[in-house]
Amino acid sequence: MGRKKRFPTRWRVMAALLLAALIGGAWQWWQFIHWTPLREAYPVQGILVSAGDGRTSFVAFKAIGADFAYLEASNGAVKRDAAFARNLEAVRAAGMQFGAVHHYDPCVPADRQAANFVTVVPRDDSLLPPAIELDETADDCAKPVSDQAVESELMTFLNQVEGHAGKPALLKISSAFEKRYRLATALDRNLWLTRDRFEPDYAGRPWTLWTANSALRSEASPVPVRWVVVQP
Repeated sequence: MGRKKRFPTRWRVMAALLLAALIGGAWQWWQFIHWTPLREAYPVQGILVSAGDGRTSFVAFKAIGADFAYLEASNGAVKRDAAFARNLEAVRAAGMQFGAVHHYDPCVPADRQAANFVTVVPRDDSLLPPAIELDETADDCAKPVSDQAVESELMTFLNQVEGHAGKPALLKISSAFEKRYRLATALDRNLWLTRDRFEPDYAGRPWTLWTANSALRSEASPVPVRWVVVQP
């Protein structure tokens, strides 16, 4: 009977190291997708939801520590989140604070976008400040829109939406939009920034809200949600 063939020691060592790396990577990935900032550092935390998140149980999220919820409501001049009305009813029933988000389209006139928002979002003093998501640039608009026009139209939109809400809006501004227009310091509004795991610093001044995990997995939902914290 022939002798059993054995792998050289160096191959066994490499295999062990590879296995350890895979296990370590899997553990780090698991930790990240379940990670939220420490409650001691950020006492007030919440979620951002839309139709894409499915049927959200706000009661379940409240149970795991969500103090508030922002609901995506409108987009541009005509688009509306299909789940907004349902989410609005559910978040009220859960007894959570809540606010609405409008996705701003720099290619569309401000008054048409404001009309869309005020039609969808009720006038209610108990709502959190409206959040205006600034992510798209005007570079691909059918008709050219100057940087000055982007800022001017945005101010018109803000004035109309804030008149409806009765309070200043939040600028939910992406790093790409800020890099393109540099409006975070030009507009005197509180900021909502996004960066997974690490505090964002791309706006050049302090933020008020931070999307700290854009794909949080938890027992409260079968799909990932965006986890948001408030600057203490």
